[in-house]
Amino acid sequence: MGGSGSKVKGVWPFSGGGGDSGSDGNEQTLARLKCSKSATPFVFTRRSSLYYDEDGDLAHEFYEETVVTKNGRKKSKLRRIQKNLIPQGVVKLDHPCIHVDFPIVLCEV
Repeated sequence: MGGSGSKVKGVWPFSGGGGDSGSDGNEQTLARLKCSKSATPFVFTRRSSLYYDEDGDLAHEFYEETVVTKNGRKKSKLRRIQKNLIPQGVVKLDHPCIHVDFPIVLCEV
């Protein structure tokens, strides 16, 4: 569980330096500085963990009740549905959050 930071090695979106130095070090540094000015430490959207089923209902998980007859006794069980589910997609957050890879300590105790 828990979201980890980005898996991309090299350039952090919030810093002007870092990453690999190539043959055109000055040009790459300038490109990173230009990019870092447009980067923001806030996250405004996230990927939703909810799904739509065939009826249009929205939930994390869907179950179907099935009746199993065993030794003449009827027993009902819940079976999880995993097919024909459509992910909700990207959801806008009510309040912006700070990005996981933000490299500055905001509050030190």
